[in-house]
Amino acid sequence: MSQGPRSGLAAVSSALLAMSRHLEVRDVLKTIVASARELLDAQYAALGVPDDHGGFAQFVVDGVSEDQWRAIGPLPRQHGVLAAMLREAKAERIADVRKDPRFEGWPAAHPEMSDFLGLPIRDGDEVIGALFLANKRCPKPEGSCGFTEEDEELLSILAQHAAIALTNARLYERSRELTIAEERSRLAHELHDAVSQKLFSLRLTAQAAAALVDRDPVRAKGELQQVAALAAEATDELRAAVVELRPAALDEDGLAATLRTQIQVLDRAHSARVTFTARGPRALPAAQEEAMLRVAQEALHNALRHARAEHVDVTLDRHGRGAVLRITDDGTGFDPRAVRRAGRHLGLVSMRDRASGVGGRLTVESAPGKGTVIEMEVPGG
Repeated sequence: MSQGPRSGLAAVSSALLAMSRHLEVRDVLKTIVASARELLDAQYAALGVPDDHGGFAQFVVDGVSEDQWRAIGPLPRQHGVLAAMLREAKAERIADVRKDPRFEGWPAAHPEMSDFLGLPIRDGDEVIGALFLANKRCPKPEGSCGFTEEDEELLSILAQHAAIALTNARLYERSRELTIAEERSRLAHELHDAVSQKLFSLRLTAQAAAALVDRDPVRAKGELQQVAALAAEATDELRAAVVELRPAALDEDGLAATLRTQIQVLDRAHSARVTFTARGPRALPAAQEEAMLRVAQEALHNALRHARAEHVDVTLDRHGRGAVLRITDDGTGFDPRAVRRAGRHLGLVSMRDRASGVGGRLTVESAPGKGTVIEMEVPGG
């Protein structure tokens, strides 16, 4: 479909903006493919990220139904025109790919493709992907189909920005993996310190009870009651740690269901009352849901372990296209101004970084003896 300069520029701008909104690699790949197919008015589009073994680590398509994609079978290998594109790192514009001498066929369920336009996605000298389109739509039934030099130029612009978006997404995921590793290390230390101390006290108290059972049964009974209390505390510590260490099932259950499950566990594990309410929240991009979950976990940890709260209330509300998470406790509270001067306190810096990292904002209201309200707002996708 032919576009004027203004409409073509607007379409490219929309495509680039769409790519910049996502942080997850899979989301970025899907957006690149959908943007390319729409921009060049093609029937099919695909993007493959090569692995080091002659195949593709990831392969995303647009224009093919899920049933058809399943019927096609395994991911393609790096052969034929795809291999040439990756090896030679240059554009391929072909009137009929089926007549190209490098064509090696496709599975029976594969859709028929004729005209073909492909470009490697490059990060410096490294080819990090192969983007290609097939079956340019004709503006008229009798019109001549096929990709043009202008189409190739547009796809080249898109591929350059796709390289930036994909590289940024990869860096983000690596950074998140490091953060998760650091969190697990922190939790392991906390688990060791807290539970080990409880178990050591439990052992000493049990030994004292055993020594007293014959000569002073009344004191022995008191020591055994203390054993039971220490065992319950150790169990609480373990339950709370397991909640934080267990990978959240966000992909399967979503943010609201995941929060509800974890808060139910905390409510049972602690003497404080912990409640949760969700009021019609939208599904959010994966990065935003994970950031909200981690902020909620940090705030709950602070309220239950440090602020000695008797009641913690968590709400998740819809807000336009995004959502608002609010954690309110009646604990000891603190002076946020003093925290800012000190530069750190109760993981607030980490929570603010998480919020800003997904385009959101975090606000904190607290005062000594007045409890704390932590609110995180994200704009949605």
